[in-house]
Amino acid sequence: MIQELYQKQLMRLAADATGEGVMSDPDAETVLDNPTCGDRIKIQIKISDGKITALNHENRSCMLCQAAASVVGENAIGHSHDDITALRGTIDGMLKNNAFSAIPGWNALENFAPVAHHKSRHACVLLPFDALINVLSEAQTKNA
Repeated sequence: MIQELYQKQLMRLAADATGEGVMSDPDAETVLDNPTCGDRIKIQIKISDGKITALNHENRSCMLCQAAASVVGENAIGHSHDDITALRGTIDGMLKNNAFSAIPGWNALENFAPVAHHKSRHACVLLPFDALINVLSEAQTKNA
């Protein structure tokens, strides 16, 4: 059963590691852990007018979290706190209900459909989105 999680598309996303790296002068950064599995992700952003203009991440995590972080790195630029919060809710619903559909601009998320059958791994996929919401909240607080 676990083999179905390690599909080529997900492994490719993880290997691509889009956005991986360290930003020299971020507007905000956060580190978030998943205590149940040991995943850890650090996200750094630059923000202007409430929208992400640059994003980097570093993670010590499983392949699913790495793949999700790569999707975030590839697609988050130009999005706001509200956008990412709504997206996170959509992804959570797709995982819980095993009802994946295309999300404009976030097509790679359909590759996570096999995770729906592994409830304990949902948090791995959601961790980068949770970290991004946290860092966007921090940036808003800083700029208020």
